[in-house]
Amino acid sequence: MATPLSTPGPTLGVVGGGQLGRMLAEAAGPLGVELVVLDPTPDCPAAPVCRDQIVGEFDDADAVLELAERSDFITFEIELADPELLDRVQSETGVPVHPSPDTLRTIQDKLVQKDALVDAGIPVPEYRAVDDADELRDALDELGTPAMVKAREGGYDGRGNAPIESPEDAETVLDEIGGDAMVEAFVDYERELSVIGVTGDDEVATFPVGENVHREEILRETVVPARASEDVRERAHDVATDVLELMDGRGVYGIELFQSSDDEILVNEIAPRPHNSGHWTIEGAVTSQFEQHVRAVTGRPLGSAALRSPTVTTNLLGDVDETRAAELRGVDEVLATPRAALHWYGKRDVRPLRKMGHVTLTGDDEASVDGLLNRARELRDSTTFSDRD
Repeated sequence: MATPLSTPGPTLGVVGGGQLGRMLAEAAGPLGVELVVLDPTPDCPAAPVCRDQIVGEFDDADAVLELAERSDFITFEIELADPELLDRVQSETGVPVHPSPDTLRTIQDKLVQKDALVDAGIPVPEYRAVDDADELRDALDELGTPAMVKAREGGYDGRGNAPIESPEDAETVLDEIGGDAMVEAFVDYERELSVIGVTGDDEVATFPVGENVHREEILRETVVPARASEDVRERAHDVATDVLELMDGRGVYGIELFQSSDDEILVNEIAPRPHNSGHWTIEGAVTSQFEQHVRAVTGRPLGSAALRSPTVTTNLLGDVDETRAAELRGVDEVLATPRAALHWYGKRDVRPLRKMGHVTLTGDDEASVDGLLNRARELRDSTTFSDRD
């Protein structure tokens, strides 16, 4: 059945009102879809561009029920959403939740996520569950050092991840992680890749493979197309497609990958939502990841995921020593640069390394992605949240 347009149009309820919710609202408007977001922070980043905000915790049953009562569809932009609550609200109200609460439940726990991937025959780094320091030391005997210890739940932007160099550091690292943990073997990787995939009602689309540059476990830049061979990009696409077949429910999935030193593709992590490594799609693809997510979860046909032009995105992170009111200086050079786009997330406070926005730079068909990356870094470095001149 064709999707009619009307005013008012359908309402999409979103658990979470951060920068992803903000960009979802910006993409939803032209489609005739209105957003209501649920977020505990009053006047959250999404609030200025969505229809309304419900102020409440992500696990507040009354707040999630209110969101369902005001929505035709529900999605989430943060993994802190409660899958049990979403499942119950979906059953009680009949409002569909996408991606499915079962998918969120699987992905929230990194150990459960890895087990599901292994069961499906999808390649991942070697890993072990660890409940205490003795188990961690035993695992390191098998996996070797260095290795990466990860909190099973709740980690993001480097939080919840800690490298370990020696079994003697087991207690210290587990104390730093806090809670249930797992350990992964160190991957001698050539580069980090990602594929933004989207599952629609009866179709699947994948964006071109991107290359990610991390420092301190935080994404700094994404380069598209990835500076890898065509064979490697095809293998990454194939693995991402296998991952999408495993996921239940419509929507966008951010699939982070390692290209090993021998060109094997291994899945690092999956996000059941639009992803930082897909922000390039706003300017660089025919249809952005945010528009694709809105289309998918509301049951509309997907758009084209084709690349418009070589594209680089660089994150604007807090370059301050302590929390302060957010004021980004030096934006004029970005705004005056052809093919550069500035995205401001509307956060009131800046903290050290907090994601506050991003800059995207697109090139023409002949543009070198290395040249684009260097110029994007110059534009990023021309801005600051600090008091330096």
